[in-house]
Amino acid sequence: MTIPTEFRYWDNLPRAQWLRRALKLAFGADPQLPDEVVRTWAEGYYDADPIAEAFVDEVYLGRSQREGRAMVDRALTAGVDAVPDAPASLRALFAEIEAPPAWMEPARVALGARVFRRFGTHMHSFAGAITLEGYRESSVAKPLAFTGAYTGASASKRFLETASFWIDVSEPDGLLPGRPGRATALRVRLMHVFVRRRLLAHPKWNLAAWGVPISQSDALLTLMGGSFVPGYGLRALGYRTSREEIEAMMHFWRYVGHLMGVQPRWYPRDADEALGLMFASHVKGARASGEDGVHLARSYVASYAPTANDKGRAAWLKWLEHGLQVGYTSWFVPPNTYSYYGLPSPGLWRLHPLLQAPVIFARETVRKTVPAVDEWWDAHARKSTRAWVRERLGPRSAEYHAVEQLTR
Repeated sequence: MTIPTEFRYWDNLPRAQWLRRALKLAFGADPQLPDEVVRTWAEGYYDADPIAEAFVDEVYLGRSQREGRAMVDRALTAGVDAVPDAPASLRALFAEIEAPPAWMEPARVALGARVFRRFGTHMHSFAGAITLEGYRESSVAKPLAFTGAYTGASASKRFLETASFWIDVSEPDGLLPGRPGRATALRVRLMHVFVRRRLLAHPKWNLAAWGVPISQSDALLTLMGGSFVPGYGLRALGYRTSREEIEAMMHFWRYVGHLMGVQPRWYPRDADEALGLMFASHVKGARASGEDGVHLARSYVASYAPTANDKGRAAWLKWLEHGLQVGYTSWFVPPNTYSYYGLPSPGLWRLHPLLQAPVIFARETVRKTVPAVDEWWDAHARKSTRAWVRERLGPRSAEYHAVEQLTR
């Protein structure tokens, strides 16, 4: 049994009993998972994506990236049988994504996607903020720091590409064959293979301490960050998400993960087990990312601020958006982490999430009561969220290409 040395769960658990008691009181369930489940998750830090890696090795690296991209594009649009002399590794990859897993329930996937869409751009702000807590862990921060992703000037573009990915996969029927969500999920999956390859070859990658880059276990936490965590966390903004809807989001993101090669040894069956995973994630942390985590967090917040190129109305809008995001970040990031990163003081901006809550709660109450309003809000949220990304990403489309060179 191999567990990363920065996985400190059993060392830290005695000091976390106060948190265990608080969560049990708040959720009505004991968040401490059985030791064998925690060990299974811990061992997953050395699990990668052998199916996609076999295709990358055979075609992208064995032949050329151009040929690999052409094969994938052809298979996505016309099916793998339309690819002349399709190699066995490509057939294996598409067999995995085209055969629905036995646990998948289409109706729950559709409901989970609809619930996720409902949050609109609040989901973007929330997800961006909660990711900052993850930056305290080396296995999360080091891949981004080594590749230069989400740092400096690239932070805004990378985050907008992530938001574009969320939109594609959560569109109605977006994960069906031939639809953009499925294509986007596969392209991100292949990008992760290249990033993993480059980082594993890096002399400073600490395999013993961090596990493999973009491991199954860290990816599992990312799926929870799109489902269980916002399902409960965005209740603070007035959203009235039920347990059934939260578990549907977990099911939706499990299927998105399946398409992306995130197929961990263990996946939470329900919200209670998801709570246990998040408790274990907090307890196991070594918080050893150092300046890399600080730089990532500051780059994220700074990416919303006006630049010297922003003039007039554009500068004013970015000033406003930066203030709003600082408010969200201070609201959803633990105070000790916020202080550790040295993020800007939110001032009165910290109040705006609280001020929104009554309005959102009232809208949610009407939406839950009147089906026509629910339908209208789904259409409105889809339109406004896509417009939000398009306005900021500009004429470029999301590319999902791995960086060509590491920054260190």
